[in-house]
Amino acid sequence: MTTALKAEPQPDFSARVFILARTLLAGLGGVLVYFSYEPHGIAAAGIAGIMLFYVALAPWPLNDDNPVPSPSGKAGALIGFVHGFCAYVLLLPWVGEFVGALPWIALSITLALWSIATGVFGVLVTRWRLGYIAFAFVYVTVEFLLSSFPFGGFSWVRLAWGQINGPLAHLAPWGGPALITFSASLLGAAFGALFLSLLRRKAHSIQLSGAVASLVIGLSLLAGLAVNTPSATTGEVTVAAVQGNVPRMGLDFNAQRRAVLNNHVNVTKELGASGANPDLVFWPENASDVNPFRDREARDLITGAVQAVDAPVLVGTLTVDEVGDRNTAVVFDPDTGAGDIHHKRYLQPFGEWMPMRDFFRLFSSYVDMAGDFKPGNGDGTVHMGDHVVGVATCYEVAFDAAYRDAVKAGAQILTTPTNNATFGFTDMTYQQLAMSRMRAMETDRAVVVAATSGVSAIVHPDGSVSQETEIFKPGYLVEKLPLRDSTTFAVRYGQFIQWLLALGGAAVILTAGLRARRGYASNRSQAPSN
Repeated sequence: MTTALKAEPQPDFSARVFILARTLLAGLGGVLVYFSYEPHGIAAAGIAGIMLFYVALAPWPLNDDNPVPSPSGKAGALIGFVHGFCAYVLLLPWVGEFVGALPWIALSITLALWSIATGVFGVLVTRWRLGYIAFAFVYVTVEFLLSSFPFGGFSWVRLAWGQINGPLAHLAPWGGPALITFSASLLGAAFGALFLSLLRRKAHSIQLSGAVASLVIGLSLLAGLAVNTPSATTGEVTVAAVQGNVPRMGLDFNAQRRAVLNNHVNVTKELGASGANPDLVFWPENASDVNPFRDREARDLITGAVQAVDAPVLVGTLTVDEVGDRNTAVVFDPDTGAGDIHHKRYLQPFGEWMPMRDFFRLFSSYVDMAGDFKPGNGDGTVHMGDHVVGVATCYEVAFDAAYRDAVKAGAQILTTPTNNATFGFTDMTYQQLAMSRMRAMETDRAVVVAATSGVSAIVHPDGSVSQETEIFKPGYLVEKLPLRDSTTFAVRYGQFIQWLLALGGAAVILTAGLRARRGYASNRSQAPSN
């Protein structure tokens, strides 16, 4: 007598349909999150995107007799990946502007792998009574890991940057981007829980999730009343941002560098002849890619421009010392010449330095175009005349410590010198400007953004932009800005807030994992033997 083999159970058609529906919902949520970032800047879209992501992961018991199947861990992984990929692939096309689509897609996929963790553990915690609160802890913890590992992470894609035009941005001085991400994910998840509670007609859940959402919004509005106070202003300073522009004709590499330097010299001389009389002048990153300490002609050009404007000028250049190549900002004074320097501390992997160069060379010939710059170790400040200025060069603005350290070291005004010319007319420059705006709010400082090709901008301590240039057009901006001596809560304790949120998320993840394991073991022990 033979025994027929029992076929493995297969998910029924309706279960597959619901998984597909959840995945599409999560993908739409990722698209909405993208629209929260500049240049779109629709903060509410980010909240709505997280709401859809939460609903995609949560149980759907539309009625007690025929509940929708809760997604499995594998389904959660798929849902999370699709959500992350849809957001990142739309956010980061500028990565491939110069090197092609492969690095752009590869980076988007790599970042979306982190979202798998959010999906897997999101499925587990959304089953809890207060799962939307637990979900926010999971989300902010995964973002912390994404922003830290590997190679220093990629904090460019933090959810917080998309909230610069919304009320949650007011939380910046109290906890920086980490607190904003936590609040945005909590608000989105609370709205998701509220929606599901309305479908279930559970009054208690409706009231509780609605109260949490109202509390988040109310606290963010209240937070905006307690910062940016005139009492912290100790004086004023007239600043100028110079945008020399980058020639787009087919010059060889060395001629291109010379042309960029000449452009910034000429615009600075125009500024000097205008009678604006700025106290401080800011050039962009790479304004002089010809090292003025090794090239006498470049040094003379810069000196002539500084004397024409008769004010200290912060010049973005490249230098070399005993450590190696440096991305450097140097203060040139009309009376004393070269002075303080800021060596860029947070370097862009795969651009300014190349991790695992031999390995990645197997996949792309562009690897050898990456630089081999060495990071600096200063406090992020330079002295320009009588003023202490905080500097975060380009990519550094995405890192919390860059401006926080500068403010702790006495910076009363900040600058973001940047070179976005490689990325053409893409969204990159607007995404970066949003970061400078949030850093202004976080530190209670005005920020001067000086870009080679745009967008240069004047940002006030409340995050508002009073002036900005057009892309790929030379020009300068002049304005009187406040000097501040305040030290916000985020500057003092923002790092600890991020660690507390991340530790809270780690505890939630550990608890969810242990509970899931116990449930799996219990189901196995109760399963009938064949």
